[in-house]
Amino acid sequence: MSKIIFVSNRLPVTVKKHESDLQYSKSIGGLATGLKSYHEQGDTIWAGWPGVSSDDLNEQDMQTIDSELREQYNCLPIFLSEEEIEQYYEGFCNETIWPLFHYFTNIAEYNSETWEAYKRVNQKFFDSIDPIIEPNDTIWIHDYQLMLLPQMIREKYPDTQIGFFLHIPFPSFEIYRLLIWREEILRGLLGANLIGFHTYDYVRHFLSSVRRLLGKEHNLYKINYETYSVQVEAFPMGIDYDFFAKSSGTDNLSSEARDFIESTRTVQNIISVDRLDYTKGLPERIKAFKQFLQKYPEYREKVRLNLIVAPSRVGVEAYDELKSEIEGLVSAVNGQFGTVSWMPVWFFFRTFSQEDLIAFYRNSDVLLVTPLRDGMNLVAKEYIAARSDYKGMLVMSETAGAASELGEAVIVNANDYGAIAAGIKTALDMPDHEKIERNKMLHRRISRYNVKFWADEFLEALKNTAESHVETKDLVDIKSEPSMVETAYMKGKDRVLFLDYDGTLVGFKPTPDQARPDEELRSILSELCADPHNTVVIITGRDRDVMENWLGDLDLYIIASHGLWLRQPQGEWKMTMSVDNDWKDSVRHVLEMYTDRTPGSLIEEKEYSLAWHYRQCEPEIGIQKRNELREALISITQSMSLGILEGNKVLEIKDTRMNKGHGAHQMLQTKDFDFIFGVGDDHTDEDLFIELPDDAFSIKVGAGNTNANYRLKSFRNIRQLLKRFIELSRKEVGEAKEAKEAEAGK
Repeated sequence: MSKIIFVSNRLPVTVKKHESDLQYSKSIGGLATGLKSYHEQGDTIWAGWPGVSSDDLNEQDMQTIDSELREQYNCLPIFLSEEEIEQYYEGFCNETIWPLFHYFTNIAEYNSETWEAYKRVNQKFFDSIDPIIEPNDTIWIHDYQLMLLPQMIREKYPDTQIGFFLHIPFPSFEIYRLLIWREEILRGLLGANLIGFHTYDYVRHFLSSVRRLLGKEHNLYKINYETYSVQVEAFPMGIDYDFFAKSSGTDNLSSEARDFIESTRTVQNIISVDRLDYTKGLPERIKAFKQFLQKYPEYREKVRLNLIVAPSRVGVEAYDELKSEIEGLVSAVNGQFGTVSWMPVWFFFRTFSQEDLIAFYRNSDVLLVTPLRDGMNLVAKEYIAARSDYKGMLVMSETAGAASELGEAVIVNANDYGAIAAGIKTALDMPDHEKIERNKMLHRRISRYNVKFWADEFLEALKNTAESHVETKDLVDIKSEPSMVETAYMKGKDRVLFLDYDGTLVGFKPTPDQARPDEELRSILSELCADPHNTVVIITGRDRDVMENWLGDLDLYIIASHGLWLRQPQGEWKMTMSVDNDWKDSVRHVLEMYTDRTPGSLIEEKEYSLAWHYRQCEPEIGIQKRNELREALISITQSMSLGILEGNKVLEIKDTRMNKGHGAHQMLQTKDFDFIFGVGDDHTDEDLFIELPDDAFSIKVGAGNTNANYRLKSFRNIRQLLKRFIELSRKEVGEAKEAKEAEAGK
């Protein structure tokens, strides 16, 4: 029976060891709350680090923790050492990903050692959950610590439903491109069926990076990737609305909370609640409050800022310096504006219970939350929910993810102290009827879209994404021994292998001339040709001169220019049809005009065709100009026997009679082949697939609709399969040699 596996860096249960005693405490965080109803079911398990270093545990401790967490909490502990925590979490996660994704490029570090640790720990997470994964399981992975895990799972378990949610911002392409390991991270994430973000800004940034770095387009936020599709959507995370909105007494409040409530009788209170982090804009917030007191002196001795800062990464120099800076700014404001009976800023550097925080919320006139960058910011939603009298007002920065949902709040620029000061005044002066009107709309929204709704919606979308993806073509299984195609290969005595070149045998390069065959490819082709039972055919849209130069010394057939030219091994080139170039001048003029207008585009002049490449263009501009160019070409070629062929980031104009199906037909007439194999990756190869007989092994490389019978993910998988063919040929030669020697021995 299928189950749900949640995976996050931390478990919803924290384990602490005091001498020989092991203590377990449940988390009250938003994620644990949101997934609680699912996790309490019997068919779920949550995998993650339990919060205690494996260096502090003996073997018996780890066995005890494992047993207790599995049996009592439905959790699978993944133990990390001090070195792993330091290198993977404190290192790559907090020194590279966290600052970069929050736009603090000046402090992001790029360390190959911490990157290697990040890969190792992601692998460790996979190895830990591997034994419990079963076909058709649903796996929901959370946050930036595990961005490589989706692809690891996909590689071994293609039938699982994999979801990933990022709880921090995804930066714009201009920021993300600074990351050294940018492609690896994207490929890791694209192992998921569904990728979720807090806002559509983050969705847009992610899709832009995928397009620019991996060359993958999207259609309605769906990416056709390898052999499956990936849906990308926004799911703004909610809170446990009922918990914060319910009435509560004062019996369990701390002395600070009681003193705070008492003080509200004499002043208006502004509250700020954050953990200590440079992304939160805390120094800027204090400076803005100072400007508020300077600009609006009538509020002195009538308003107070309550700055609650939860300790974070204590002992880390940068965070200790931030705390010192905050303390200095608070002292300066209090020293400049304070009186014997009034201190303008109260600074609490400590954590408070949920009950205390709700009391602070309910007795504060304004919540001031102005992060420089924040993935969501649930404090803003907690404050709104707690003010069930609809009398509080929220002032928040536009760079918090929640700002896109909470438009009725007073939205400000986190870097504009004057705007924040004006926003505070607006919130304090707002008439009750306006506050109530705004808050009622906010309450309706966050009460409906609470944290349970968020979890339900994501899992339902993941289910629908998986169900809507129907793979019409079987994958060639290159992991089994032997696969169906290998069995047929071994039986074949007259085999023909039609091999497309670009995108099939080699990966795509920025310019066509950079896709020269490497030594591995030349070795593969040479060994395939060495088997007398094989007829190897390179079938490509490239010019004959290029292919002659690159592969002409090998003992293979070459069909070039989309079937126009055919060359036998070491033979002369022969045209398969009669064509002319009378049309080229008029078309070239149009291509040159668009090339001049589109930076990064280029024209490739082939013997009997012209190709316009836009791989190096800005994606949006390239697509726009491609569409314009296609319309312009249609208008001038409609009276000619020309066709416009759209390939991978290229438009090619050629005679419509020239196609790979025509070229393959010429070869198939030469012999009665008993094993027919054809591979290609784009629209130009569909004519080849159509021409091949039904019992042929036609393979599409990558995603997209196709006439091929099978599918593989990339050119690397094609090379892997061709190497298997070579191994089978060697085995066949070896067996024949042994049989011959045995016969001679008789």
